[in-house]
Amino acid sequence: MISALKTGKRVRVSEFGESPTAAIEQFMSLEDVAVPDPATLRADEVIVEIKSAAVAWVDLLMTSGQYQHMAMPPYCPGMEYSGVVTWAGAEVLPQHIAPGDRVFSDWFTAGPRAGGRYQAAGGFATHAVLPASALRRIPAGFSFDEACNLLANYETAYHCLIARGQLRAGETVLINGASGATGMAALQVAKLLGATVIATGRSDAKLALVKAHGADHVINAANADGTPGVRRFRDEVKTLTGGRGVDVVYDAVGGDTSLESMRSCAFGARFLIVGWTSTPNVARGRGQRGAPNANQLPSNIIQMKGLSVLGCPAAISVAQDPSLRPPRLAQVMQWVTAGRIRPHVSHTFALADFKKAMLARWNGEVVGGCVLNP
Repeated sequence: MISALKTGKRVRVSEFGESPTAAIEQFMSLEDVAVPDPATLRADEVIVEIKSAAVAWVDLLMTSGQYQHMAMPPYCPGMEYSGVVTWAGAEVLPQHIAPGDRVFSDWFTAGPRAGGRYQAAGGFATHAVLPASALRRIPAGFSFDEACNLLANYETAYHCLIARGQLRAGETVLINGASGATGMAALQVAKLLGATVIATGRSDAKLALVKAHGADHVINAANADGTPGVRRFRDEVKTLTGGRGVDVVYDAVGGDTSLESMRSCAFGARFLIVGWTSTPNVARGRGQRGAPNANQLPSNIIQMKGLSVLGCPAAISVAQDPSLRPPRLAQVMQWVTAGRIRPHVSHTFALADFKKAMLARWNGEVVGGCVLNP
């Protein structure tokens, strides 16, 4: 099957912005492109007509060059996406991938986070040309929107909670940023492991949804008067844990939230650094690198509580040790097959509204996944 579209579209990042919001406003546009011509492609490649593309926090940071991995402009953003195969090269085995298949991309093999030959094959577009090895068939019962929010989120949750945090049944984990894409995944994974989950956030409405998805307890960490920073919530955590504190912290937020979370820990707890969404300008903008605004953690609390502070970079760790990925990928897909995990998507946008979609993610309006539908 060949795409009926004669002209495609893609989002283009022409240069890095000082910040993601500056990049969105000044250096991103939607442009017309030719639909891929099979006559120009390699025998191991396929054409995917994209149906859904995840709008991830990483996609935003990359537009300002503030993420640890940079796709050099001009490039098309969109780390993960899904769609329908419209053409397959002669060397692509039909039992692997065939025209008409519903597929999703592997963020390690193609797209702006992957690097290499297929770094330009971002998902904010109507079409992508990929090697068949960069695609998987969408699991039965999964929508395109769910499929493009699967691997990065759940692999991150697995790497943090299992490979690094060694979370066990009966333990209590504090999940900061629980309404985010990886936070929702971490919630599901923690419950699968038999842990008790205390989830923090800054919106009662979003926390209600987090509770509905399985959190045992939720805490609104925002100051009641609306001022910046977080309120003291350690006493609530101690009450919920019988005075002991939590065994593990999954911290995707950083800043003041990290400090209050450390004070909520039991002695010997594992503190997992997942991200720092509350302080995104750690690095200089426009791809200048460095970390002039680096987060800082209190060595006195770490010492007195005997904490293990663990960095948990899901992608960088695989680059250092490729053997880490197969078991976690196998476990994630086993959970999918068994119907035990499912991404939640709260917001969808047309491709033409990519700026609205990115700002919705940036401004914290999203619960779980945010998707563009080309």
